[in-house]
Amino acid sequence: MSTILALDLGTQTGWSLLHQDNITSGTITFKNDRYQGGGMRYLRFSKWLDDIQSLAGGILSEVYFEEVRRHLGVDAAHVYGGFLATLTSWCEREGVPYEGVGVGTIKHHATGKGNASKQDVIASLKAKGYHPRDDNEADALALLEWVRTQQTSSRTSYNKTPMPL
Repeated sequence: MSTILALDLGTQTGWSLLHQDNITSGTITFKNDRYQGGGMRYLRFSKWLDDIQSLAGGILSEVYFEEVRRHLGVDAAHVYGGFLATLTSWCEREGVPYEGVGVGTIKHHATGKGNASKQDVIASLKAKGYHPRDDNEADALALLEWVRTQQTSSRTSYNKTPMPL
């Protein structure tokens, strides 16, 4: 049984976890206060990943993250890069496979439009029975839904096209 973590990386990180056919999701803030150095948010993020791994019984199978190629500001790009570096090094250390999925791919899967608004994605997930508190959680849930669809279709196509012996 796979345990999958889907992330919308950022200071306000959205997450969704598929574990034993149950989906849990939320957001967590990694904002520094004025007394913390710049690297503290990444140390807290790494500790949070350890906690998620522990909650999953130490069997986190895969991690997917929203792969952002364009940021509105330099600071946002730097913060995202720090989270991405922390995540990928954590996954390498733990032996957990990881993959980035483009924003347009996630939005298209959720709404049918690759350039959908944040509100469109939230509305689409609410229509599917989810209750995201913000766009970060909605993005993580949409990513998890995309992953589940990909895994289902790859199993289906494998069953339809057996390999020759």
